[in-house]
Amino acid sequence: MNQTEKARVVEEVRQDLERASVVIVTRYRGLSVADMTRLRREMYAAGSHYRVIKNTLARRATEGTPFAGVAPFLSGPTGVAISADPVAPARVLTAFAKKNPMLEIVGGVLNGTVVTAEGVSELAKLPSKEVLLGKLLGTLIAPIQNFVGVLAAVPAGFVRALDRIREAKEAPKAE
Repeated sequence: MNQTEKARVVEEVRQDLERASVVIVTRYRGLSVADMTRLRREMYAAGSHYRVIKNTLARRATEGTPFAGVAPFLSGPTGVAISADPVAPARVLTAFAKKNPMLEIVGGVLNGTVVTAEGVSELAKLPSKEVLLGKLLGTLIAPIQNFVGVLAAVPAGFVRALDRIREAKEAPKAE
């Protein structure tokens, strides 16, 4: 690579990092080209980027960013997953590593906090962003639904009482 190509790669990675909330570092020694292609496709389908990058270029790209904490993980043949969704790449990488033990999750940085390989595995166990937002929305709307139910119960009870009075008046009297 010449200097302009290196500068272009560093700039591309920096642009990806501006939109990211997580960076996960892996070692891929022993994976075939077909396996790497499959991994990249799975990551892309999950809305994440996975790229093999030279460690020095990765260090340069992360300098001065909240992801500078990945520097200790950058050694050997390194692949970097970058994503705005913190759970999706962790889930894809963990599942892929179970099927392909040659892929090793080394660690990463989540919103400026360094995360170990075990932390990435725990992150993969979290529900997706959509599920968490759905639970939050359900929690926020529950008091309103309960309040509406209470307000609707008062007139409904009144209507039922009037209906019983009507039925009692219309019923034939037994003498």
